[in-house]
Amino acid sequence: MGLKADSWIREKSLKERMIEPFCEEQVGKDVVSYGVSSYGYDIRVGREFKIFTNVNSTVVDPKEFDDKNVIDFEGDICIVPPNSFALARTVEYFRIPKNVLAICLGKSTYARCGIIVNVTPFEPEFEGHITIEISNTTPLPAKIYANEGIAQVLFLEGDTACETTYKDKHGKYQGQTGITLPRILK
Repeated sequence: MGLKADSWIREKSLKERMIEPFCEEQVGKDVVSYGVSSYGYDIRVGREFKIFTNVNSTVVDPKEFDDKNVIDFEGDICIVPPNSFALARTVEYFRIPKNVLAICLGKSTYARCGIIVNVTPFEPEFEGHITIEISNTTPLPAKIYANEGIAQVLFLEGDTACETTYKDKHGKYQGQTGITLPRILK
């Protein structure tokens, strides 16, 4: 299994629409960087957010998630409250090849501010926008900048294709286009 370089990412994105929209170079002046990098792709966070709130004093239950746990926000800057959490989605839409596993890692610019993005795999043949999980671990409000970098995706190509892909399993998040709240198959 090998880590894929910028040339591979560029070719898969331009010829096979692996990432749309695709930024062929890394943009980094006056923004949190995004676009293709040496061995990955820095994804952007969109303008839509779901910010966790305790106003309704409900319990967070991954099996029966209550959407009263979050408030919707749209804008160019999202303020995540101290010691709180928000969900967002990527600007980019992904189509992961059958023999590839992608891994999403937080960017150091945000991590150095105490803002952590959850490490998440994108399984073979997953398709959709990525729901991004953002934790503010600090006792201070934290800014998230829409349409700028939020995390980096690394692409690992398997020596052989897997027998069963995310698409084959009819994965519960397949084809998601917005921020998708937790769900389980029933």
